Amino acid sequence: MCGVFGIHGHDEAANIGYLGMHALQHRGQESAGLVAVEDGKLRRHVAMSLVSDAFDRESLATLPGRTAIGHVRYSTAGSSDLRNAQPFVFEYSGGQVSIAHNGNLVNANEIRAELEAQGSIFQTSSDTEVIVHLMAKAKNLTSPADVLGRLMFALSRVRGAYSLVLLTSDDKMIGVRDPNGFRPLTIGRLKDAFVLSSETSAFDLIEAEFIREVEPGEIVVIEKNGMTSHKLGFDQGAQSPSFCVFEHVYFARPDSLMNGKSVYRAREKMGMALAAEHPVEADVVIAVPDSGVPAAIGYSRASGIPFEMGLIRSHYVGRTFIEPQESIRHFGVRLKLSPVRSIVDGKRVVVVDDSLVRGTTSRKIVKMLRGAGAREVHMRISAPPTTHPCFYGIDTPNRSELVAASHTVEEIGRYVTSDTIAYLSHDGMMSAVAGSTSGNGYCSACFTGNYPVALGSENLVQLRANRAAR
Repeated sequence: MCGVFGIHGHDEAANIGYLGMHALQHRGQESAGLVAVEDGKLRRHVAMSLVSDAFDRESLATLPGRTAIGHVRYSTAGSSDLRNAQPFVFEYSGGQVSIAHNGNLVNANEIRAELEAQGSIFQTSSDTEVIVHLMAKAKNLTSPADVLGRLMFALSRVRGAYSLVLLTSDDKMIGVRDPNGFRPLTIGRLKDAFVLSSETSAFDLIEAEFIREVEPGEIVVIEKNGMTSHKLGFDQGAQSPSFCVFEHVYFARPDSLMNGKSVYRAREKMGMALAAEHPVEADVVIAVPDSGVPAAIGYSRASGIPFEMGLIRSHYVGRTFIEPQESIRHFGVRLKLSPVRSIVDGKRVVVVDDSLVRGTTSRKIVKMLRGAGAREVHMRISAPPTTHPCFYGIDTPNRSELVAASHTVEEIGRYVTSDTIAYLSHDGMMSAVAGSTSGNGYCSACFTGNYPVALGSENLVQLRANRAAR
């Protein structure tokens, strides 16, 4: 779960890049970085912080040029430290290249071991660096600066999820999606400039026009003369689109378009389907904000039960909040969410959330609502039980930490202490998102365990260990 952004051909490329990354901040809060090119030199600024803290007027002024790429990171492969902050910048015989990556390579460790045995020295623990080392080793090229040929060679060796934005010292900006199209990447125009972004929400902020999505298995090369499109010239077996359905469930901003569909409307439809599948007599529907709000509105609309903002989220508590003493640790959820007593007191409450992973937060929410006077609490989850880890770029826990992998729905309900609990069915989710229960074109491996791309050896070891521990 990361965000990538790029702009080519704008007089204020770094400033626009900053705004684009700000619009993608929800996709990663561990680090933020920008790389710009001018006169054949790539300049980089990265920091372990939010975008607004990582950049100021002075730091942006050190990034001149009319082309820039940016990255906000939430780590899935590689530790959370400055050496893994992207975009990376590397030098090789063809010049300098910068790369920003959203996704996860399932065979990165095997390739890294092979390259290290051949003498490669890695500077980071990120799977993204594997791509650059493979690019440097590419042969049979038209010239040392044939970055497209180098990239195609590198990507022919890797498997998994990648939406990439690259920047070269000769002012080329390149966007590419893996053959399955797991992660999003979109193309826009800002006057004469081309823009690449993980989500269309960034286009809305900078007032760019959405053109289209980068297709699965497509490379777009943007340079002074315009944009050209290329197909990944290799065969990795039968590939079919496998867009991550969890983007619609949770990750993407509701004002974005994903896979040609409104994220907000998809979540609203999930809530409506949830109400049809699991009705309950209640007085009020509330959401776990912010991502649960559209589904709760849909549940209310379909059930006829009024929707109210019964939980208020603090927007000033970051993910990195440090609880200094064990004695106040249990206040963690209360720092982020507060019940509105006047809405829930004496009421039968339906609480709609987008997902339930470990169950600990849901348990605390139920306790808070009862403490605020709720007479009944009915948990409704607008997605199926999360039973399997993701290896394609989502930082879901090991299967042993997923409560739905080892407990029935009834057992989960007893753990979170709700009066009832119910999940949206897989068919209901797919109908809401894709318009068909088949789910063609989507990956839902975290709900089904059906992984569309063969996993690496370490991934398989993890899965086997999780199953043995059950």
